[in-house]
Amino acid sequence: MSIARRGLCLVIAAPSGAGKSSITRALLDLEPDLLLSVSVTTRAPRPGEEEGVHYHFRTQAEFTAMAAEGALLEWAEVYGRGYGTPRAPVEAALARGQDVVFDIDWQGHRQLRAALPGDVVGLFILPPSMAELEARLRARGADGEAEIARRMAAARAEISHAGEFDYVLVNDDFRRSVAATRAVLEAARLATHRQTALPALMGMLQAGS
Repeated sequence: MSIARRGLCLVIAAPSGAGKSSITRALLDLEPDLLLSVSVTTRAPRPGEEEGVHYHFRTQAEFTAMAAEGALLEWAEVYGRGYGTPRAPVEAALARGQDVVFDIDWQGHRQLRAALPGDVVGLFILPPSMAELEARLRARGADGEAEIARRMAAARAEISHAGEFDYVLVNDDFRRSVAATRAVLEAARLATHRQTALPALMGMLQAGS
């Protein structure tokens, strides 16, 4: 028997190369009712990207207006491009008891917690070591030495914020990491404060119904 509840926001953050995107995709495959938050961005679509599927593509003027109007739960400027989370679809999902997973950084996690207190569960993914992280970045084969050095420096800065999250896992075994992430999601769903119908059920049980 399930109890009616409010949905939750699962934020999965990690330095580039730690496996965040792969774990998120695997979780979505295992949890068909889980929604992936689709961000708003001011950058141009890349080949194969679709509006509303990969991103909501907006002009800089539109993005600035959304931020000013409070239509974004969190937002940031990254390399001269705006990225943010639209408020309306997330709040609608939470209200109907649906969970949403976010692939955002520690700054977005901090802003989201401020915007939706009580609705956010944060999971930070660490690499087994910095040497392994660098090896994973090099294995991609798309980045030069300067870009790898930049990503490694950014990773050290991001890792310093891992303590702000509710949960931290080391991604040294992909299957185990996916299972642990799914366990975090399930535990969060059972949180007492999130189960909106719990008082009514407790009253019914105490009355002997």
